[in-house]
Amino acid sequence: METSEGHLSAFPPAAIARRAALMALTAGLAGWRPALAATPPAQTPPSPQPATPPSTAASTGPLTLRSAAQAGVPVKYAFDDPQRPGLCAEIAAAVQRVDPDLRIEGLDQALPLRRLELMLGNGDLDVFFCLLNSEQRRAHMRFLPVPLYRVNHVVAMRAGDARMPKGWDELRKLARKEPLLLAQGTKLASTLQRADVAFTETARNDRDALMMLVRGRTAAVYGQDLNLRLAARSAGLDQQVRISTQVFEEDVQYAVVSRRLPDAVADRLTDRLKQLVASGEIARLAERYR
Repeated sequence: METSEGHLSAFPPAAIARRAALMALTAGLAGWRPALAATPPAQTPPSPQPATPPSTAASTGPLTLRSAAQAGVPVKYAFDDPQRPGLCAEIAAAVQRVDPDLRIEGLDQALPLRRLELMLGNGDLDVFFCLLNSEQRRAHMRFLPVPLYRVNHVVAMRAGDARMPKGWDELRKLARKEPLLLAQGTKLASTLQRADVAFTETARNDRDALMMLVRGRTAAVYGQDLNLRLAARSAGLDQQVRISTQVFEEDVQYAVVSRRLPDAVADRLTDRLKQLVASGEIARLAERYR
């Protein structure tokens, strides 16, 4: 007998149970949605951290700085006289005495002036004692604001030469006939250029310049009073040359540091030098070499 599709009574009990289970499963699937991967919450960018401050050793504590000696200038560095090792060598030693945690290494290595300037500019040296200030040097290194000692620009001539310039006009007149002789690479060359005084830089150092003077290869040597007097003594030329009392220019020697040196380290050196100036120690050292 035909029965309508909607009448359950037409199906056996087992079929009815299977249909009920199927309908329940279909209803469950209708509400199912694929699970999405959990999206992590947006991360807040970390706050920028302040720059790491320089090591505390910059202002206090153990610190080692690279330096060197200057070759050919015994008034600054003299390796053959332990009683007078050079004014700049003694200043460097005094800085280390007042700051026992500070070590300055390389002072046993003597280098030409030009190489010292290049190494300071490149950051291969940290500090150097001592240099005259100039615009050209300031572009490559930093001068610490503590005057160390003063030097005078003077002229050396042969003892038998009656001439001795007493001012810039007389010096220019002398140099027109025979250019003054300078040690190579010194800042004094710029002084003579500004003053329109003829000169040559063919001497390796002040001692060589004085030797050339007594041999008649130049009429006059222009240099720093301390350097020329010590060079004359060390070469045994005291009686053969005379150094003028006329001062053509006064200059000041400073400690210099690489521009790559942290400010805290430069400040530490400046403070130690100020301490030595205030105590009179640097003045006493300078007087020993006059």
